[in-house]
Amino acid sequence: MDIKENKSFSKEEMLNSSAKEISSIGLSRKELLTKNRVHIDDPLAISNLKKIINRKLQNRYNPERQQLIIICIGTDRSTGDSLGPLIGSKLANFRFNENIKVLGSLESPIHATNLEKKLEDIEKTYPNPFILAIDASLGKSNSVGSISVNDGPLKPGSGVNKNLPPVGHLHISGLVNVSGYMEYFVLQSTRLSLVIKMSKIISCSLFHQLRSYNK
Repeated sequence: MDIKENKSFSKEEMLNSSAKEISSIGLSRKELLTKNRVHIDDPLAISNLKKIINRKLQNRYNPERQQLIIICIGTDRSTGDSLGPLIGSKLANFRFNENIKVLGSLESPIHATNLEKKLEDIEKTYPNPFILAIDASLGKSNSVGSISVNDGPLKPGSGVNKNLPPVGHLHISGLVNVSGYMEYFVLQSTRLSLVIKMSKIISCSLFHQLRSYNK
């Protein structure tokens, strides 16, 4: 579009335009939502991700009987693998009640070398924990930038052929780059802007959802 052209767009037109851009990347917004996924380029990503998280937690988590443990997995030594610690550090700025614990941050990351010990500590400390695990992932090129929420545990390290224990009753994965070849290098060369944008969307969605448990 010529920058001299003076044309106004309604909010609906702008959102529809963004949805078309998402569709050109991979799946449309509607298709993503049916798969419990959003894309970081969707202007409604925070709102839609909050709704997905809310639905998943309502189906599986009992705040009166369970302690919610959010485990943010990753390391600050790799751009692509820093998604979890970034989210953990952002969530640490929010005030949750005693029934919600956030583990894993840039200052105190949870990664391959200490994950098993952390899981043992959780089992000893909390009688009935509900674990929500968060981690970066690798996948198909047309899905890069998507965030998914799925039942059951995630398998940290599987993208780089590490044998680590499954984590979580529910998990959130952010697809940061392409898998299939030299995964360690791919994680190191992942764009920081993508990871930061993704961490903001996930942490904001979680905050808006979890603050309802503070009442």
